[in-house]
Amino acid sequence: MKIRKGIAIIFGGILSIGAMLTIGYFTPTKWGDRATVDCQYKVCVAMFGIHTNIIVPIQNDVFDWRNYLALNLTNQQYIGFGLGERTWYMNPPTRLEDILSQGIRALFFPNPSVLRMHKHERFPEHYEIECVGVGKLDYLALMQFIKSSFQRSQQGDKIQIVYNPNSGKAFYEATGSYSLVRNSNHWTAEGLNIANVNTPLWIRFSTAIMHHLEGTC
Repeated sequence: MKIRKGIAIIFGGILSIGAMLTIGYFTPTKWGDRATVDCQYKVCVAMFGIHTNIIVPIQNDVFDWRNYLALNLTNQQYIGFGLGERTWYMNPPTRLEDILSQGIRALFFPNPSVLRMHKHERFPEHYEIECVGVGKLDYLALMQFIKSSFQRSQQGDKIQIVYNPNSGKAFYEATGSYSLVRNSNHWTAEGLNIANVNTPLWIRFSTAIMHHLEGTC
């Protein structure tokens, strides 16, 4: 009897956790219909497997990334940003044993984080991507959030780790650490919340974030 009771308690606990996560997956942080906003200030989210990136125009009438990043951005229209674990993001493992060991380390232990920048010559429509329009002040708040994610040197400079002009990608040291409780999707959701874009209560998975984005642009 005791064994059966113990199994029932464990099984019930698993079901309860699963139910809570499912509710968090489908429950939005903001209720009610979102006010319609035109696409003058467009914010996009792209999903890359389990990760998400925020993609915005290189420049518009309120913000210009060419004035902030010391890179050649004259031929590009869009720029993407995403948070990642430094070792995994910059040198993705290919062997199964490395994937398992690095994956466990990246998720369950605090690790150095990086901010990946990826410039695009045109809108990256080949990605799984959703775009929404936000207000001017919300857009500027999101730009400030991304800027504040760059780790700074004692001299106040952004710390670039590597830049590959052929791929259009650069990696910078990022603020904070990377772990199960602060991964790429947490970072994306935090930025979207600042811009008053709806996100799920449980933001662990990229699919949850994409589920709540109602593309309008």
